[in-house]
Formats: sequence, structure tokens, C-alpha cells
Amino acid sequence: MKTVPERIAALRAAMKEAGVDGFLIPSSDPHMSEYLPDSYQARSWFSGFNGSVGTLAVTADAAALWVDGRYFIQAERQIAGSGIELMRIAQKGTPEIPAWLADTLPENGVMGVDGMVTATSTVEKLNKAFEKKHISIRDIDFVTPLWEGRPAAPATPAWLLDVKYAGKTAAEKLAQLREKLQEKGANAMLVSRLDSVAWLLNLRADDIACTPVAMAYCLVLPDSATLFINRSRLPQEAQYALAKEGVQTAAYEDVANAIAAIDQMVTALYEPDGLNYTLYNAWKANPNVTLLAGEEPVQQLKGVKNEVEIENIKNAHVKDGVAMVRFQMALEDKMARGEAVTECDVTEMLATLRREQPLCLGESFDTIPAYGANAAMMHYHAVPETCATLEPHGFLLVDSGGQYLDGTTDITRTYSLGELTDEEKTYYTWVLKCHIDIAKVIFLEGCTGGNLDIIARSPLWQHGIDYRCGTGHGVGFVGGVHEGPQNLRTNNHAVFQPGMTITDEPGVYEEGKIGIRIENELVCKEWDTTEYGRFLCFEPITYCPIDTRPVKVELLDDAELTWLNNFHETVYRTLESSLNDREREWLKAACAPLTR
Repeated sequence: MKTVPERIAALRAAMKEAGVDGFLIPSSDPHMSEYLPDSYQARSWFSGFNGSVGTLAVTADAAALWVDGRYFIQAERQIAGSGIELMRIAQKGTPEIPAWLADTLPENGVMGVDGMVTATSTVEKLNKAFEKKHISIRDIDFVTPLWEGRPAAPATPAWLLDVKYAGKTAAEKLAQLREKLQEKGANAMLVSRLDSVAWLLNLRADDIACTPVAMAYCLVLPDSATLFINRSRLPQEAQYALAKEGVQTAAYEDVANAIAAIDQMVTALYEPDGLNYTLYNAWKANPNVTLLAGEEPVQQLKGVKNEVEIENIKNAHVKDGVAMVRFQMALEDKMARGEAVTECDVTEMLATLRREQPLCLGESFDTIPAYGANAAMMHYHAVPETCATLEPHGFLLVDSGGQYLDGTTDITRTYSLGELTDEEKTYYTWVLKCHIDIAKVIFLEGCTGGNLDIIARSPLWQHGIDYRCGTGHGVGFVGGVHEGPQNLRTNNHAVFQPGMTITDEPGVYEEGKIGIRIENELVCKEWDTTEYGRFLCFEPITYCPIDTRPVKVELLDDAELTWLNNFHETVYRTLESSLNDREREWLKAACAPLTR
């Protein structure tokens, strides 16, 4: 097995032979996915950093890895000694990738990208940065010949999600999409994001761990729609059902040829961030096609959940809440008996308890159980060789979620395992204030995630503290646990609409010391309409108690205390009929109101 420096050296040798001065390895696949099939984990293989997001750039004499704040600690540890420089995104003095490459590459140099896994927008940014030095870009794949033991492409069985869960048929969703395309002055589109294809056609599979999607494209033209997929994976009855909805099927690898073969005049909408560079060039080469850049409409459509989806999501959260209650009870029992419990045991306990729930498909992402200082790494991953053993003091942070036929969940709880310091209690209460303040906010229609994110951070900003990530993200429906376009982060410009779901997960992360996060999922809904406009609010749809043992009540204002007590009353009322007598008694105590 080659080391990371040996892999980088082999890449440089291949680059030199091909006359290429630099090569970019993003965290992506042909569909610009966030979470990747194993066969597209090239950045991880070449760099040794296995976080979910990062970009590796290699030139003849330098190599650098860009990661965001979630991964500063992890990446620093994993690339130590590799010769790769760590670039901390959004930190003072950190250059952006195009600028770094433009400075590093020679005049009239050649930059290599694998167009099938590189977003069109990335190439556009590189071209702009390269203008002064006349650096050209070549679409070339170095990964395939160099990656020894590369896993095969996924080919899990594909299936159709019943409309009783999805709320709308594929034909209804295609009609919605065509209407949106018309509004934008277009009449054609290649739907390439996997979560968009999944939502549009009610198509599901297990091609990506914890994310029930299929590697597929959907080409939508004025009078036809074609699903490009490995057809041996899709049962004949599913193909017949899609045909009745106006969707034909074709081989996955034929998508570029199908674009080239379009023989009618069309205006095709494409999203530069979501379409890979190779398929963009296929569109561009067809003289019958006029290209129009814009936001991907399916992301916008699926971001607003229909009434059937919302009711199903709530059902999923009830089951998830039952599993979480049973987990906390089991954990407390084990700790009280003095049993050794590791972070890895926590993962197994939760997976087992979720699997016992009806319609559970598994986890929605790899569980993050982090004890003590490990929780300071936002996306810490516990492994048997190094996982910590829980002790009867400090905090255990558990970030987890489930996939169900009726919804996707994402929840984080930070548990007190025993004695806490005054500082730990203070940090915990500050995070709780952040969480409550966004959950109870009432805002005028038109507000964006960037507007609202400030509200969540204010209780920490007052103490000179911040967290290097967003406050929340959208959640897919039987899909990806991360979903746009709505997000709670300072640079998000998506306007919130009723029906959008969002997580509420502020935190404190002090390296080598402590990590605290409290996360619920919220659904946006109408609050009231007055002479000043339409006002919106959020409703929590996560039904699980928040640990009140660490709370310093004197730090909560009256509105925050009322919200917390009302939330716990809702949790108890929602879960009590799904629990046995002992579980109900435990939950009643966990949801007991706090007083001053």
C-alpha cells in the first residue's frame, strides 16, 4: 500500500509525462454530490484526509488541501508529514484555490481537471484567475490509472417511493419543473444532482452510504423525460410505472450522447455549481442548444415540503424520538452500573434502537459520538482503535439521524455524564440560548438564512465566541441529510418559505477542551399577516428532551425559559403513547419544567 507522499509523487510523474503543471482533486462525483460513493473518494485516497468536504491541489512543487472550519483539527492531524499544506478556508491569510494556483503555476502553463467530477463553476473561476498568465485548462483523468484498488461504481437495487409518502407523483413533479423552467425562459434541463433526480422521479437506492439515492441523470425536454441509469438495477415494474408517468429509461453512460443527439431547438437551463464540466461541454457543442445559466429549480422545489411530506416527517421524528429516549435511558443505566461504555458502543446502541422502529432504512449519516475534548472536532469520527471510554463527568455529544420510509431525521444532544464545571454549564447554557432564540423567532417574509443566522449567534457573540460553521441546514425527504437552497449561515441568500425544513444547531467548540451542540429540526410556517406583511415562524418537529441538568437557569430570560418548558411539554405529549410505563416515567422527569 503506497503512502500519501508516494501517491502524490506518482501523480506528479503522470502530470509531467502528460505536460500538465497542476491538477485539482475536488470532493465530488459526476453529480456534484456532497456525500460520495466509495469509488469517488479520490481526494481522500490521495491526501489521507477523510472528512466529507475538502479540495486537494497538486503542482510540480507544491500541494495544498482546503478545508472549512469543521475540519481544521482533523485535517491537520491526518495530513501531518504528508508534505501537503493545510489551507483553512475563510481564515485571514488563506488564499482561495484559483488565486493560489494562478500564483503557483508557470506562465502559459496547463492546469488539469477531471471534467466529469469538476463543477462548471469551478472551471469558470479558474479560467478567470488564469487570464493574465495565459494558463490553459485540460480535461484529463489522472485518478483512474493511478488509484490502486479503486472500489467499483455502486449498483444497488433501485426502487420507487410510494406516493403516500412522497405526496406527489413523478408526472406532477415534472409538470412543476417544466413550469419553473418556463418562468426562467427555458424548456430543457439535465437534472444531474442525485437528490434532485431522487425527488423528481420518487427514485431511491443505496448508492451512497446513509443517503438513499441512485447514480442517475434525468434529461427533461419539452415533450419527454429520460432517466439515465444502469437499467439492470431497476425492476421492470418500476420502469413500466415511470413510463406511465412520462419517463423513459436509458443506459447511464449514454447521457452525453443523448445531449449531443438533441435535434430540436431548446433553451437548456444549467446550474454552474451542479453540472460537471464534461457534460456542460456536451451541451455547448450541440448547435440546437441555447444555454442559460441559473439556479437549479428542483433544489428549490424539493426544499419546500408538501403537506403529505411534512406529516410523514413528523411521524418519522416521533419514532426517532422514541429511539433517542431509549438510548439515553440505556446509557444512564450502563453508567449507573459502572459498565465500560465507549464512543463506538454509543454508535451501535443507537443503530440498534433505530432499526427497531417501523419503516427504518438505517442511519441518515454516520453517527458522531464524541466524549469530552473529542467533541471540539465538529465532524469527529470514532473508530474502535482510538475511541474514548465514557467517564462519569463532562459531556457526551451525540449527533445522529435516521432514514425512514416516511422521512429523514437529524438530531444532536449533548449529555451530562456526571460532575460538570461551572464553565461547562455556562457554555452549555449559552448554546441553549442560541438554539432557543432561532427556534422562537418571528420574522417578516423575505428574510434569508443570512438574516436569521445572526439571531442565533448573538448570545455567543456577546462573549466574543463564534462557531466556524452554519447554524443549520435543510434536510431532505428520504434523501440527503443536508439540503439546500435554505441554510442558516451568514452568506445564505435563500428566502425562507412555509414548508421549508431547517436544523437549528449552534455550538461551542474549544480545541482540546470541549464541544457542545444542541440540534432540533424545524419547519417554517406562517405566523400571521398584518398591515406590515406576512410573518413567519418555526415549529420544532424533533421530539426528544434537551438535557436540562447542565442549564444555569439564571442565564435564561423569561421568554427562553418559557420556550424550553413548552417544548418539553410538547415532547412528552407527543411521545407518551409510544412508550411503556417505565419509559413514560423517565420522560416525565426529563421533561419536567425548570423554575427559577
